[in-house]
Amino acid sequence: MIQIKVVNTSAHTLPEYQTSASAGMDLRANLEEAVWLQPMERKLIPTGLFIELPGGYEAQIRPRSGLAFKHGITVLNTPGTIDADYRGEIKVLLVNLGSEAFCIENGERIAQMVVAAHARVAWQKSEVLNDSERSSGGFGSTGKK
Repeated sequence: MIQIKVVNTSAHTLPEYQTSASAGMDLRANLEEAVWLQPMERKLIPTGLFIELPGGYEAQIRPRSGLAFKHGITVLNTPGTIDADYRGEIKVLLVNLGSEAFCIENGERIAQMVVAAHARVAWQKSEVLNDSERSSGGFGSTGKK
């Protein structure tokens, strides 16, 4: 487990894992008043959270499956990436892909955040790549079943 500095300017508790095997923690809306999200509308929703990730880590902002399934509410730039050197407020870009307006209340769980290690690459220029089982097969190349 890694330690991450956090500043919480909201009145809500810090994000926490809901089960012992959860990968993500729910983020809550930090709103002065409810926000309506019309069909096909997108809005940036504040959380009141500011974090300091260690180098080599990122935080990914992902949709909550229940909101997506029941109401068509999802994170537009999924996954949204928070880099280790970002110190601004975590905000969630939500979009309503449903057919009805949706009301976001203060404190509502709007997205989940997954903190993960990542690698950086150094490019090695080449004229040819090694062959693989898949080779250049792309979208749908592995079949339906």
